[in-house]
Amino acid sequence: MLTQVRRIGPTRRSVSGVYAFRGEASIPFESTLERDFLIRKEFSRDVADVIAQPCQIPFFDPGTRRSYLYTPDFLVYYRLGNRHYEDYPKPLLVEVKPAAEWRKHWRRWLPKWKAAWRYAKEQGCTFHIHDETRIRDQAFQNIVFLERYKRMQFAVEDGAAVLETVRQMGCATLDYLLARHFMGIYRAQGIAHVWHLLAMRQLECDISRPLGDFTELWMPSDE
Repeated sequence: MLTQVRRIGPTRRSVSGVYAFRGEASIPFESTLERDFLIRKEFSRDVADVIAQPCQIPFFDPGTRRSYLYTPDFLVYYRLGNRHYEDYPKPLLVEVKPAAEWRKHWRRWLPKWKAAWRYAKEQGCTFHIHDETRIRDQAFQNIVFLERYKRMQFAVEDGAAVLETVRQMGCATLDYLLARHFMGIYRAQGIAHVWHLLAMRQLECDISRPLGDFTELWMPSDE
């Protein structure tokens, strides 16, 4: 497994910092878009780990006729989960770049990205450029929305009852769970409670779709 090869320090061009990934690792970032990429990956159960600045890739720039080293932003490792070993997802080497920037400079940056693509193929990885269209999508909006419910506290027995209903049914909508467990004046509390369970990953849903009364919820596959 690769480790970070370049230290990220403060920069005047953008917002830099350190993201506490799942409370277990401190991952540096150099922009708000990189931070949002980490938020997106942290939520995904398929993601096992993310390494910042994972490698240095030599490349030749025909424009300047000089050799350089290119350091991609992140390397993402995935879990096998319930998949067969033959379907194991390849690690993902990622360059995080705003769409306006890569569209403006793609010709100048193409040599290093071609080198990254070749390097990734040799290492059994894939290489992709992620801009805001792939990071700040509906799933990201949902993840940010759910963040406010993480620190809320609810009666343990109420949560257990909701989880048991979902476990028995296999899948249940938010509307059904509210009707069964949080009638009348308790509806607002029930909504917050269910979103809390989803935020804490005790429930799952299709995070790529808007959240609402008819959002379908199920138990995590590792249950």
